Amino acid sequence: MNKQYFDTIDETLYEEKLDNGLQVCLLPKPELAKTYGVFMTNYGSIDQSFVPIGQTEAITVPDGIAHFLEHKLFEKEDRDVFTDFTKQAASPNAFTSFTETAYLFSATSNIEKNVLTLVDFVQDPYFSEQSVEKEKGIIAQEINMYDDQPDWRLFMGTNKALFHNHPVNIDIAGTVDSIYTITKDDLYTCYHTFYHPENMILFVTGNFDAQEMMNLIKENQQKKSFDKLDDIKRQFPEEPDTVKEKNLMINMPVSIPKCAVGIKEPNKQLEGEEYLKRDLFVDMVLDHFFSTGGEFYQKLYDEDLIDNSFFFESNLQTSFGYVSIGSNTNNPEAFSSRVQELLLSTKDHEISEADFERMKKKKMGQLLRAMNSLEFIANQFATLSFKKVNLFDIVPFIQKLTVQDVNVFLNSWIEEERLATCTIQNQTVDK
Repeated sequence: MNKQYFDTIDETLYEEKLDNGLQVCLLPKPELAKTYGVFMTNYGSIDQSFVPIGQTEAITVPDGIAHFLEHKLFEKEDRDVFTDFTKQAASPNAFTSFTETAYLFSATSNIEKNVLTLVDFVQDPYFSEQSVEKEKGIIAQEINMYDDQPDWRLFMGTNKALFHNHPVNIDIAGTVDSIYTITKDDLYTCYHTFYHPENMILFVTGNFDAQEMMNLIKENQQKKSFDKLDDIKRQFPEEPDTVKEKNLMINMPVSIPKCAVGIKEPNKQLEGEEYLKRDLFVDMVLDHFFSTGGEFYQKLYDEDLIDNSFFFESNLQTSFGYVSIGSNTNNPEAFSSRVQELLLSTKDHEISEADFERMKKKKMGQLLRAMNSLEFIANQFATLSFKKVNLFDIVPFIQKLTVQDVNVFLNSWIEEERLATCTIQNQTVDK
């Protein structure tokens, strides 16, 4: 078991890659009452085309199958796993993103039992034709519920405007039509390919002894056998750098229009320090210009183009990336025009040494505050590990960034052909 102390954040991490390939990370915090565990696989909604384990030809599975699989893993032949956790005084949950699926719990007692329950239920799939058919109706209701939410439609609409072919433009849950084509065999195929220990990480943090916990997990894993897994061959369609649609309009019953400007990140594979540097720069530059203290935010506010619903967010992954800047606005056309104009003007903007030092300190402060959360530490560490980035190395990495670095990034960040707008406008009814 490898033990590593990170002096910047005063944390000690215990880490070991088990014989079956599972990465186990333990972060004891004996001063806390709570323990949090997450079991995550490097598999999300965009992983639709791949070569199944033990096969040579690629297949394409229905949209929404990763999310469907997440739902079904909790249901066993004789019980629902949520009940097991409840009996052990734990709070379980799960989530599926574009790139990961995670199963988690938090508890203040029965920690070893809950860790074993977490690992065992994820590694023991049970799918029947009857239970799969029953789940389709439940997930269809969930999809319809999200389709009625303007904020979600704005988010997905922006992605649909930005991306031609990449499956990030498809709802994580799929469509009602796509989920009704999912079979039990589809679920097992995806499960055995992507839920292999070699493609997963287990992170536990909180009140426990590291050596005892590692011994418990190793003993558990030694009792199980898994087929050999070579590198998973994922396939993604070719994606142009340009956006699919400059202006996408969606009609919905809303009291005030919603508008978002999307930025499509260049189409190239990123991981390690190259990924981390770009992710940090996108995040820091957005905050510099569009936070409530930023010059651009004030301009938009003074022109009465935004209200307190204004937001900006970024999502950079290894195979895609995007930024969304949006708000409720009575003048979507003017909002989009001004945001794009402001973004394009960043090419001529030079960040000063003093401003960049403030940006770095703010980012490090945000990160260190977030690390007070067990959930943040475990989820972020696991997610970043799939991109070959260590969460605990980020603060010293930020300290080494230079103002020259950020200005080089800023000079080439925005290109007009990578900007698109999505607008949710009030539904008009013909009389």
